Amino acid sequence: MKLRDAGLFALVALLIVLTGVMQSWNLALQVLNMGLISAIMALGVNLQWGFAGLFNVGVMGFVALGGLAVAITAMPPVPEAWSAGGARVLLAMVVAGATIAGAVAIWRKRPKARGWLVAALIVVGFIFYRFLFDPARDAIEAVNPALQGNLGGLGIPVLLAWPIGGLLAAGAAWLIGKTALGLRSDYLAIATLGIAEIIIAIMKNEDWLARGVKNVIGIPSPLPSAIELQQGEGFAERAASWGADPVTASTIAVKLGYAGLFAAVLIILLVLMQLALNSPWGRMMRAIRDNETAAEAMGKNVTKRHLQIFVLGSAICGIAGAMMTTLDGQLTPGTYQPLRFTFLIWVMVIVGGSGNNYGAVLGGFLVWFLWVQVEPMGQWLIGTLTSGLPEGDLKQHLLGSAAYMRLFTMGVLMLIVLRFSPRGLIPER
Repeated sequence: MKLRDAGLFALVALLIVLTGVMQSWNLALQVLNMGLISAIMALGVNLQWGFAGLFNVGVMGFVALGGLAVAITAMPPVPEAWSAGGARVLLAMVVAGATIAGAVAIWRKRPKARGWLVAALIVVGFIFYRFLFDPARDAIEAVNPALQGNLGGLGIPVLLAWPIGGLLAAGAAWLIGKTALGLRSDYLAIATLGIAEIIIAIMKNEDWLARGVKNVIGIPSPLPSAIELQQGEGFAERAASWGADPVTASTIAVKLGYAGLFAAVLIILLVLMQLALNSPWGRMMRAIRDNETAAEAMGKNVTKRHLQIFVLGSAICGIAGAMMTTLDGQLTPGTYQPLRFTFLIWVMVIVGGSGNNYGAVLGGFLVWFLWVQVEPMGQWLIGTLTSGLPEGDLKQHLLGSAAYMRLFTMGVLMLIVLRFSPRGLIPER
C-alpha cells in the first residue's frame, strides 16, 4: 500500500475519531461498525465487477438472504408451529423441488412433445404443492400471530449463521447465474434487479417463514448485551473508576466487541481476496474481463468462470447481510431498499476504486460516513444560511429539504471523483 493510500485511510479514521470527540463515541462506533459491514459488501461487488466485469444490481437481494439466514437459523424454533404444519410445509417443498428437477430432466432428454410433458408436470406438481402448502401455511400463521406466526429457527449459535447466510446467498446466486449470466451486461443488470425485488417480496409476504413485515425481533447476540454487562459483578465499579457512566460504558463495550468481530471477518476476506487477485486465477479473471473473445480463444470457459465469481461475490454480500441483521438484533424486510443496498454499495466501489480491494474498503468507510453525517451537517448548514429569513413557507421548505443533502452529496462526490480520479481514489494497479 502506497503512502497516499495509507493517508486516505488515516483521514477516514480521523473523521470517525472526530465524530466521537465532537458528537459521541456511541455514534462513532456505530459508524465504524456499519462502515466495516459496508466495506465487506463493497468487496463482494468489487469481486464481481472489478475482477470480472459483471454488472450485478441485485445486491439488495443477496444481503436480504444473509439476514434471512440469521432469522431461520439463530432464532429458537416454535414447537407449536412445527406441530401445526411444519412437516407438511417441508413435504410441499420436497414436491416443488422434485417437480422442478423432473421438468429439467425431461427438457434435457429432449423427448417428443417435451414442451407438453414439462407443462403437464409443472401443472400437476403446482396443484399438489398448493394442496399441501396452503393449509399448512394457514395453520402456522395462526399460532400466536402477534408474536410468532412462523416456524422460528434452528437455535444454533448466531456466529454460525454468518457463513450459512453466505451459503444461502451463494445458492441463490448459482440458480440465478445459471439462467442470467448468458445475458448481455445491461440485461444482466435488469434480471438481477428484478430477482432481488422478488426475494424481498417473498420475505415481506411469507409470514410463516420469517414473520414478513411483522419483523423478527430479539435475534440472539454473539456478545453479552449492555444490560447483562451492567448487571455483571464489578462492571459498574470499573466504569466509575474510569469516570464513565455504566450505561454509556456498557453500550460502548458492546459496540467495540462487534467492531472486533467485524474487523476480523473483513481482514480475513481482504487477505483471501488479495491472494486471489495476485494468483493465476485472478489474472485469468481480469483477462476475461478485459477481452472475453481472446480468453475464449485461449481455451477459457468464460461462462463457468463468470458463474464462479458471481457466486463468490454474492456469498460475501450474504455474509455482510447476516452480520448487519445480527448487529441490528432484528430482521426488517421493509428496510431492504435498492437505494441503500445497491446504489450506495456501487458508489462505494466506484469512489474507492473498482478492481482494487483496498479501494473498495476505503469507499465503504468513506461513503458510509458521509451517508450518516451529511444530513445533520446539511441541517446545520441550511439552518445557518436561513437564520436571517423570516418565518414562513420558504424557510420551512428549505429546512425540510436537508434530508435530500444525502443524495446531492453522493452525486457531487461521484462527479468530483470521476472528474479528478476517474479510476477511483485507490485505482487498480
